[in-house]
Amino acid sequence: MSTQVEFFFDFGSPASYLAWTQLPRIAHEAGAQIIWRPMLLGGVFKATGNQSPVMIPSKGTWMLKDLARFASRYGVAMTFNPSFPINTLTLMRGATGYQGSERFEHYVKTIFEALWVQQKNLGKPQVVTEVLSAAGFDPVEFERLINDEAVKERLKSTTEEAVKRGVFGAPTFFIGSEMHFGQDRLDFVAEALAR
Repeated sequence: MSTQVEFFFDFGSPASYLAWTQLPRIAHEAGAQIIWRPMLLGGVFKATGNQSPVMIPSKGTWMLKDLARFASRYGVAMTFNPSFPINTLTLMRGATGYQGSERFEHYVKTIFEALWVQQKNLGKPQVVTEVLSAAGFDPVEFERLINDEAVKERLKSTTEEAVKRGVFGAPTFFIGSEMHFGQDRLDFVAEALAR
C-alpha cells in the first residue's frame, strides 16, 4: 500500500494555491497518494477562533511579500486577488461534489487559477458560471451539485473532522497522524513521505 498525504485546503487560501502547485510533484516523487480534503476555512476559523493573517495589517503586508517570494521560488504564476477574502462556500461545495469524479482535478485547477492567477472575483455567482463554462463545465450540473444535501453534509463533516484533528488553517497536511501546517512546510511533508 502506498503512503498517503491528506491535503486539507480551501480555494480562498493563497497558501493552499501555492501548496497545490507543488504537492503533486512531491507526492509523485515519494510514490505517495494525495487524499484531497476540501474544507470550509471560514468554518475552521469560526470553530478555532483563528483568522486570516491579512486581518493584522503588518502581518498581512509581510504575508503578501512572502507569498510572492514563494511563487517566484516555485516558478509559478501568482497575483494576489483584489477581491480577497471571498466567501468560498459555493466553491468548496463544488470541490466536494466533483470529488471522486474524473472532473475533480480539472475543477480544482480551474478554480485555483481563476482566483490566484487570473484575479477573478469568484465571490460573484455570475463570474463562477463564466469561469466554469469557459473550462467546459455544465453550469446546471454545478448548481445541482452545490445544492445537493449530501454534498453539503460531506463538506460540513470534513470541516468538523479537520477541527477535531487540530486543523486551524489552510493548507494542512496529514501523513498518518502527523500534522503539518502551511505551504512553507512542504519540505517537512516531503521528508515525512520519504520515511
